[in-house]
Amino acid sequence: MEIVMAYIQERKTEDGKTHYRVQVRLKGFPVVSATFERKTDAKNWAQQTESAMKEGRHFKTAEAKKRSVADLVDRYIETVIPTKPKNASACTAQLHWWKNQIGRCLLSDLSPALIAEQRDKLLRGITKQGKIRAPATVVRYLAALSHALTVAMKEWGWIEDSPMKKVTKPQEPRGRVRFLDDEGRAHLLKACQESSNPYLYPAFVLALSAGMRQGELMNLRWEDLDIFRC
Repeated sequence: MEIVMAYIQERKTEDGKTHYRVQVRLKGFPVVSATFERKTDAKNWAQQTESAMKEGRHFKTAEAKKRSVADLVDRYIETVIPTKPKNASACTAQLHWWKNQIGRCLLSDLSPALIAEQRDKLLRGITKQGKIRAPATVVRYLAALSHALTVAMKEWGWIEDSPMKKVTKPQEPRGRVRFLDDEGRAHLLKACQESSNPYLYPAFVLALSAGMRQGELMNLRWEDLDIFRC
């Protein structure tokens, strides 16, 4: 590892006051500097900065103090969203919500408590349909911001760790699982046969036989079938 060097210079202003300017150098990185009125503060800052540089923490912290949540959202939407076309629209809308709520917050100030506060606001929010937002929807909002923070940590070097790791996700209700008994299946088959839609009965029989979901049925093509092995 390259040697970290700190220099403290004593300077006097025109009004006769003394200030101490600290410079910390690490080869391959920009010089970091700060000015203090007391030499003790200058020495403490130099020691803390040297330690952070040696451990590889300083520049990530510095980036976090310069970058806001709005910067995070804008860059993510510009560079990452195009690689996720499947849910691009929903994810973009979710990230814009975060930007509108806490966009001015610096990443260095983005805490689990602040995210949890916004999570609770989402849970109390009313949708366009006039209903309270479902916990599953809130989980997706959290997931959108979480992935953006992970990218900022692992790829961009903007943060040292993601505050989302300490945020509890809202509990999603367990899905309701139902199975048709013989009587129910017979009634449903009869209703499908009597339907004016000629495709409903064979589609239902196929779904029962193969355990296929609606999306799988609707996207089924002849080339997907192996007739000779049926």
